[in-house]
Amino acid sequence: MGQRRHHYERAFQAYMRSRRVPFVSVNEARKTLLPEGSDLPPGLKSFDYVIYGHPPSLLVEVKGRKLPEPRSGDPLRPAPRSAMQSWVTEDDITSLRVWESLFGEGFCAAFVFMYECRSQPPDGLFQEITAHEGRWYALRSILLEDYVGAMRPRSRKWRTVDLPASSFESLSRPFCPGRSGAGLFPDPPLHQPLAV
Repeated sequence: MGQRRHHYERAFQAYMRSRRVPFVSVNEARKTLLPEGSDLPPGLKSFDYVIYGHPPSLLVEVKGRKLPEPRSGDPLRPAPRSAMQSWVTEDDITSLRVWESLFGEGFCAAFVFMYECRSQPPDGLFQEITAHEGRWYALRSILLEDYVGAMRPRSRKWRTVDLPASSFESLSRPFCPGRSGAGLFPDPPLHQPLAV
């Protein structure tokens, strides 16, 4: 496995390993993952991971964001979840749609937002948190189909889109189910091999 350039992706990989989620890093395996006989359209953006599970398997793009500091400056009062940015580029949307089409039935594209937090977030504020390399992260995930259904233009100049806070709150969910049982990716069986 190659080195991931961004701490968000390293943290996500460590989290998947800790949950025994089978995955492949696409940067290394891009050509071998492509369905037989498929050609890449020019300018197609790659995504980050293929995550294998009970159908559907996921084509995941990780988006790293920083959770804003609370206005009061009180570390015991972190910014609310409604302050989490959920913007992506139009190219992200277009490319993930193409990848979903190339991989076909049994694969769904999704975004995983990794929010770096200055300190450990309170348990009641986020359903899914993890620590890696001295940093804390809150995770939220959303299927591409759900994102596209609620997205709105954010910046025409930068060709970005986002979700209203209320839509992101209702449509996004933890990546792994945890206690809530409502994760995007179900817990694998105990005999599942570790990520490769």
